[in-house]
Parts: sequence; C-alpha cells; structure tokens
Amino acid sequence: MKVEASRVLFTGAGGGIGDAAVRMLVKAGASVMLVGRSPARLSAQARALVRDCGVQRQCVEWYAADLARIPSLSGIAEVATGWGCNVLVHNAGVPGFGRIESLDANEMAQVLHLNLFVPMLLTQALLPHLRGLPQAQIIFVGSVLGRLGLPGFSVYSASKFGLRGFAESLRRELGDTDVRVQYLGPRSTRTGFNSGAVEGYNKATGTAMDTPDVAARALLRMLESGKAECFLGFPEKLAVRLNGLAPTLLDGAFAKHRRSLPPVARPAKLALDCGDEREGPATDSHSLMNHTL
Repeated sequence: MKVEASRVLFTGAGGGIGDAAVRMLVKAGASVMLVGRSPARLSAQARALVRDCGVQRQCVEWYAADLARIPSLSGIAEVATGWGCNVLVHNAGVPGFGRIESLDANEMAQVLHLNLFVPMLLTQALLPHLRGLPQAQIIFVGSVLGRLGLPGFSVYSASKFGLRGFAESLRRELGDTDVRVQYLGPRSTRTGFNSGAVEGYNKATGTAMDTPDVAARALLRMLESGKAECFLGFPEKLAVRLNGLAPTLLDGAFAKHRRSLPPVARPAKLALDCGDEREGPATDSHSLMNHTL
C-alpha cells in the first residue's frame, strides 16, 4: 500500500517503537489514529506530531481506551470503521521476564491476554470493515522471540509464538481477499519496555539492542511492500531460520543465557489490571474518548 493512502490505527502508540513508528508514518504522509490508555499523553503526542511533522490537524487523531477491558475493543473498532481505517497495527503489549518459578499467575495471564488475546479480538472486530475495502493490511508487531525461545522469556515467547501463529493462519485464511496480514519480529530494542533485569541479562549475554527507529523503519517498509514476515538483526535472523529447520539444534547454545538469569524469587502478588502502556491509571471503559486536534 502507498503510505500516503494509509489510514493507520496504531495500538500502543506511546511506547518506544510506537512513538518512533507513528512519527515516521506521519512524516511519510500517512494519517494515524493513536490508541493508548492516557488521554493526556495521547493528546500531547498528537499535538507534537502535528507540530513537528508539519501536517494538517486531521492527519493525527487519538482514541483513549484500556485494551485490557474487552468491552473497550468494540468501541475502538466502531470508531476506526467510521474513521476509514485501512491499516491496523498491533503494537501494544507488556513484557514478561524471569524464571518460570518466579512469575506470578496474574503476571502470566496479563502477558498472554494483552500480547495475544487482545490482538485476536480487535482483529476479529475490525475484519468485517477491512474485508469491504479495496486494499487493507493488518500488521502484528511481535518479536524475534516469536520464533526463537530463550531462557527467561518462556511466557513472553509463548505470547509471541502464539501471535505469529495467529498471523500465519490468518494470512492463509484471508489469502483470497484483499486483506494482507503481516508479522514484524524486532530483536531486543532499547526502550523503556525493558526492565533493569533485562538490561543486565542482555549485557551479560552480549545481546545487541536496536534503537526504536530500526523497528520503525522496518514497519514502514512492510506497509509499502506487503511482505508477509520480517525478522530483524544478525545473528537473530540466522537463528530464527535454523530454529525453524531444526528446533533442537540450538538447545546447547544458551548455557550463558541460563546462567545469566536472576535467581528464583517468590512470585509477587499482582492484581490483573493490565494495559498497553505503563502510564498511570487506565481510562474507564465508559469514558472512552475520540479526539481530533
């Protein structure tokens, strides 16, 4: 799709990759609807995009919703349909890191709900609209860990393996339609998404980290090319390919990663109040907002 013709609904727009990607999209001529939890943050981000990118106000809209609340998703789909969305980018998500014994059940449920179940439901809600368009795209921002399981990322990898599997199956299911389905797999990226423990793990294991702009540029290229899958980084690309061909071949390559994990800790008791960004109280599902600057 020509970027100038795209009207992009972008979840998790306020995150590191999200902020970089929507900025590149707007600069390239796309219209974007930012989706996140905080009205104040979204409004400020939208104003900054209009000012910094030199575009008309109507090119950037925002919609505040808590993706953790399933009833919110129908409101997002309704607004996106009325707005004329023809590209859906699933970028919202939460991290999960640590030995499996240290992870609380609520934390595990949060990762699987937001990283996997929510994109499935929002896709389902928007698909009738997207099917009726002459051209439409659904882009899942996943991870290299959706094809390559690493020690310490068992639950997070499960969510991203599931997301990639959903994208692959959906791509084949919609193969006779005008809706393209794509999966982008960034490697570790230097954003606030990473905890101090993950930063230490990456340093101990020699894991390279990209800037958000690397993933943002790849997303822009995917939008224009329609490529089905793209994984970023070397040796990650090679590892993904080898892991697909012979999954057990790499099992012995991660001893350093196992040794670099934090010790087992007593699971923290977490309330299941999860959102797509760490930015304060969630917007109540009865006060979802759609603002044009």
